[in-house]
Amino acid sequence: MTEEVQALVGKEFPCLDKGFVRLIDVMGDDAAIVQAARVSYGSGTKKVHEDRGLIRYLMRHLHTTPFEMVEFKFHVKLPIFVARQWIRHRTANVNEYSGRYSEMKDEFYLPAPDQVRAQSDSNKQGRADEAFDTPTAERIRATMLHTQQALYDEYQDLLGTNLAREIARINLPVSNYTEWYWKIDLHNLFHFLRLRIDSHAQYEIRVYGEALAAIVKAAVPMAYEAFEDYLVNAERFSGPELRALASIIGSAPSEEELAVFGLKGREAREFIAKLEALRS
Repeated sequence: MTEEVQALVGKEFPCLDKGFVRLIDVMGDDAAIVQAARVSYGSGTKKVHEDRGLIRYLMRHLHTTPFEMVEFKFHVKLPIFVARQWIRHRTANVNEYSGRYSEMKDEFYLPAPDQVRAQSDSNKQGRADEAFDTPTAERIRATMLHTQQALYDEYQDLLGTNLAREIARINLPVSNYTEWYWKIDLHNLFHFLRLRIDSHAQYEIRVYGEALAAIVKAAVPMAYEAFEDYLVNAERFSGPELRALASIIGSAPSEEELAVFGLKGREAREFIAKLEALRS
């Protein structure tokens, strides 16, 4: 673990109004990915591939197993409705704060005024780009806050009757904050990030995705660079789309011409081969 990563362990990355992400531990780094790959590739590979080139080759060709050799463990504080989206990513180990064993805290997520928006006309599951006017937004926020406070007061009253905690909690809203420890390997973490830092992801979970991404980028910079180039900033094409592209592309460029775009060596030759396969 580098000094830069060690400095991140335990550091709180604030998220939303009361949440956070903390890195608890990390096993492995870019070198661990390379090490795992070279076991598969056999002796002599290091002389052929630089570490960065090998990592990019693995990502480009979806050889994902070596990325599973790196693991991250996080402590996360998040609203329950965000947790319910997050838990859909099932390839992780999770241990969550229990409302059966412990009293739920008086902590609820209240959206910032600029996030109080109408339903989008073009996206059935998202909000509009523009926020409500300030008086409307503040009126909505006041209503939400009043409901949160009333429900928590009711929860406290029920606990005062000696009602079991597991029953008393059931009327609390999904804006209530929870916490968990979340451990995941890098391959599956990249899948999580690809979906959750996307502009179409819900704002609240995107905030957490961006905090995680900052940590991952510091811990495995070469792998994260490859992730950005081949997954985040890449596009997939269907069969019909490829046929359409084949009808409009001209002759394949040379390796020298491709170098201007950062495509060099094996990667440039692979790209040229793809173009030639399209045109054949």
